[in-house]
Amino acid sequence: MELKLDGKIAMVTGASSGLGARFARVLAEAGASVALAARRMERLEALAQRIAAAGARAHAVAMDVTDVESVRAGVAAAEAALGPLDILVNNSGVSATRRIGEVEEHEYDRVMDTNLKGAFFVAQAVGRSMIAAQRPGRIINIASAAGLRPLAQISVYSMSKAAVIHMTRSMALEWGRYGINVNAVCPGYIETEINRDYWATEGGKKLLQMLPRRRVGTPEDLDGIVLLLAAEQSRFVNGAVIAADDGLTAA
Repeated sequence: MELKLDGKIAMVTGASSGLGARFARVLAEAGASVALAARRMERLEALAQRIAAAGARAHAVAMDVTDVESVRAGVAAAEAALGPLDILVNNSGVSATRRIGEVEEHEYDRVMDTNLKGAFFVAQAVGRSMIAAQRPGRIINIASAAGLRPLAQISVYSMSKAAVIHMTRSMALEWGRYGINVNAVCPGYIETEINRDYWATEGGKKLLQMLPRRRVGTPEDLDGIVLLLAAEQSRFVNGAVIAADDGLTAA
């Protein structure tokens, strides 16, 4: 079974690096035109050029997900450039590694404003557009294994992603009648450019030994599940919360 997205228009938030950049390339390779949304425009423009060189359409959109007006303007700009959105990969996220007693208000606000408020209003803007146009669609919220099982020293991040999981189910319940499928993917530990050096440290090596298969994932390990949830073949999947964590939350 081949998963194709020919003719579809997608948006990926947090597309300037890491998982977001990978998701954008995967959707483009499957045939979608992709709006790349983030704050770092120079990175988005470079990614758009690489996608175009491979034969697909991509458009860079400036978006700060913590600013609702920026979100709404970014969705409008994406649709003006590429057409009505069929797919959203709601990926923007940040973390703060702190013990609960050490968390500062500005750190709490940064995580919650990005991971929860940002995710909500991006999904709301795209969902409103789909509903107004009477157009079915796919919204894929990137949550985390930490939203399924609290992990040490990232309590606020865990809380934010647990809320994203509940948000996903609420949206699926309300928007299913409009043909909008809303699902969540909960990645486990994934090696990206941000955390790559950590896995070579003593702390990283110790953590590896605590994982079910003593390894971390790569962004490519999420290709299949994101592509499936974006494709027509997942039309009966709505409100699902899917762990892609190599067994981390199975115990």
